[in-house]
Amino acid sequence: MTAVLNRPVVVLDANVLFPFRTRDILLRFHHAGLFQARWTERILDEWTRNLLDWKPHLERSVRSQRRAMAEQFEDALVIGYEPLVRTLDLPDAGDRHVLAAAIRCGAAYIVTDNLTDFPKEALAGFDIEAIAADTFRLQIAELHPSEALAVLRALRVHYRNPPFGKCHS
Repeated sequence: MTAVLNRPVVVLDANVLFPFRTRDILLRFHHAGLFQARWTERILDEWTRNLLDWKPHLERSVRSQRRAMAEQFEDALVIGYEPLVRTLDLPDAGDRHVLAAAIRCGAAYIVTDNLTDFPKEALAGFDIEAIAADTFRLQIAELHPSEALAVLRALRVHYRNPPFGKCHS
């Protein structure tokens, strides 16, 4: 497992970037240094496309979030993984780029909510584990309880100030 002081390198699949709160918590944990997030332009394209297909009225916000991610987390971008894609075998060929990126950056985990697309036997030779977002967040909280709690407390304050969900005319 690749880790710096128990801060594993992790590829975030597009499906865990899609739900706002999941993405927010994961990015805040990364920003706090609790793990090292990685993704590719292709992963970001998939997340953006899927979110805009579902909520086209949020295009400006989604594009702004994507730009912010590129600016705030420029170390997260994995490049040079493309030659590996065609050499890999997964149940869904469309997910090979995620595994290729994980191999390229030395990731310990692929955080995904499509675990069946990343079977253990396909990942075993690369010392990479697929893990669900909820399980990963709990694992980070168990490894770094005070830091994770501080992140979650700050997030709670952020969501309440202004009150999360309050409509403004």
